[in-house]
Amino acid sequence: MKGDRGKDTGKTGAAVKDSRRDRLKLALRENLKRRKAQARGRSDAGPSESADTSLNDASGEKPGA
Repeated sequence: MKGDRGKDTGKTGAAVKDSRRDRLKLALRENLKRRKAQARGRSDAGPSESADTSLNDASGEKPGA
């Protein structure tokens, strides 16, 4: 009786694989759209000048010196 849990769902193995494939395909497509939108947003913003200053030490010395 414990092993009968998944047997009465009415779906065949092929139907389960197809639905899983469709869900993964949709998730990948949405992920790609999101990543493209993020890349467009980053390229529109351009490099900021404050990025260089945040890398520098407050003491004004060069790293490793």
